[in-house]
Amino acid sequence: MRQRLFVGVLTSKSTLNTLGVAVNRTLAHRLERLVYFTGTRGRKVPHGMTVVTHSDERPIWNMYQTIRYLLDHYVNDFDWFFLVQDDTYTEAHRIGRLVAHLSIDTHLYMGRPEEFIGGDTDRRYCYGGFGYLLSRSLLLLLQQHLESCRNDILSARPDEWLGRCIIDYTAVNCAEEHEGLRYHYFELGKNTDPEREMDLRFQSAFTVHPVLDPLQMYRLHKYFAQVELERTYQEIQQLQLEIQNASSLSADGDHGATWPIGIPPPFQPKTRFEVLRWDYFTEEQVYACMDGSPKCELRGADLADVADVVATAMEELNRKYQPVLHVRKQQLVNGYRRFDPTRGMEYTLDLQVEVVTQKGHSRSVTKRVHLVRPLSEVEIIPMPYVTEASRINVILPLTAHDRDHAARFLEAYAAAAFESSENAVLTFLFIYDPFEAQQVTQNDIFAPVKAQITKYERKYAEVKIPWISVKTDAPSQIKVMDIISKKHPVDTLFFVASVGTEGRSSSPSTFRATTLPSLTTTRCRPPRWTCCGTRGASTVMSSMKPVSTTLTTWQHAPAWQVMCRKMRTSWRPWTSMTCSSNTPTSMSSVLWSPPCCSATGTRPATPGSVRRSTTAACRAAWRA
Repeated sequence: MRQRLFVGVLTSKSTLNTLGVAVNRTLAHRLERLVYFTGTRGRKVPHGMTVVTHSDERPIWNMYQTIRYLLDHYVNDFDWFFLVQDDTYTEAHRIGRLVAHLSIDTHLYMGRPEEFIGGDTDRRYCYGGFGYLLSRSLLLLLQQHLESCRNDILSARPDEWLGRCIIDYTAVNCAEEHEGLRYHYFELGKNTDPEREMDLRFQSAFTVHPVLDPLQMYRLHKYFAQVELERTYQEIQQLQLEIQNASSLSADGDHGATWPIGIPPPFQPKTRFEVLRWDYFTEEQVYACMDGSPKCELRGADLADVADVVATAMEELNRKYQPVLHVRKQQLVNGYRRFDPTRGMEYTLDLQVEVVTQKGHSRSVTKRVHLVRPLSEVEIIPMPYVTEASRINVILPLTAHDRDHAARFLEAYAAAAFESSENAVLTFLFIYDPFEAQQVTQNDIFAPVKAQITKYERKYAEVKIPWISVKTDAPSQIKVMDIISKKHPVDTLFFVASVGTEGRSSSPSTFRATTLPSLTTTRCRPPRWTCCGTRGASTVMSSMKPVSTTLTTWQHAPAWQVMCRKMRTSWRPWTSMTCSSNTPTSMSSVLWSPPCCSATGTRPATPGSVRRSTTAACRAAWRA
């Protein structure tokens, strides 16, 4: 499918880095395709500009090469071709609207008509200073005659040469108006100030020529951008009025239109995890900080945002009630804001204002206002995420020393997972030493635990609790994970628990929310460390806060399990440990961060150096 408009700028070596750059800064971001054509250029091409060099400074030759280049590279990709000089300001939106209303099958040569020197007064070519529009069908018609034009037509000006070529071989004259659509242009005087120019032709111009320097180009761009912005606001108001009038005829009446009119309705969460948070603020402070603090001072962009919203609210209140009432701000009592990805930033303000009547009587009142700062263009970017549909495989390694505590773990796990039908599978890993493995048929040390498993499977018919038996005289976490990982796909979510793990119903969901399946991350730690916390919160990956605020220090904590899948690494233990004051309160703060206690004389690596590390890098970062 072809695009609508191609724009080619005719420039030169002497103006490419001045006027050419100015044209690019005012025009490129509004067009589908913008290419610069020049005879020669310097060694360095301005950044962000597509420049085609013809390697010849002859104007007629450059024009011929430009038309040839369009036919060879772009004639099958665009419907319309607009050629303009670099000393001309072009209002891209107006050119775009013009071609949007023109038929693509028309043989059209459009611009400001100019008489040939000493020629027939009935024939006109388009003057290049104000630009000209060529249809694709006209270029295709001209393609077979282009060589004849180069050899037979003599002219001093490239635009005149192209006009003679088009008229002689296609019989199409330059047109200033076509099917009721007019090509507007304006010839700029030497000392013209765009902001003071009142000529209606200037205000409606598609192109303005001549532009003497880049500064004048930017001033023209500022003026026309303001004009287009004001026109856009008027169109928005007109559309809002039409939507409101149409909504009154619907079944819901005036309630059928959303507020603000034309903006998508607020996001409706389907689960509790999708609820959008409101942040409370005043004119000096905000009660939701990036570092997790409960309160911090408003600064920078946040301070400017609040000031702008309050000022806008006062402006709208005065616009609504004047001239009967005049409203003056006294203070912001309460402020709330939230970011809605479907519509923008929403604000609710409680303003204490002074209301003054026309007779001078005043009164202080509190007024609640709602404002929305809408989004312009929304781009949906796919991101990895974990939902409740992701199954968690809870692994419980069990040795002979832990078997007496298995019943209590099962009871707590059943209340947290079985009762709520959580999407999780509990797997027991029974670890026998060689002597215990020989006696398993006569005296299975884990027989009471297996009986408890059978009891829970009967109580919860939809629940199956598998177990795996392993014989080893030196159980280790890495060996455990080697055994388990071979039986599951690579994107499986594992939760390595211990008999001392205490969970709550929200722990699996929190674990999913902080785990991305697309991250191939090596998660590792030394087998001995000191952690700040209580024995009640014994598992890093449970994402639970400590059950009490009392800090205790324990040198060896095998219950703090962090998995390292398929790692053939031997870790040296920490030698001397000292505990710091920060307590790990969530899985994310422990899993990706250095331990809260550091070895004496050794500083653990930063989170960023471990986040996507390989086995070797992880070993080097964490080894004592």
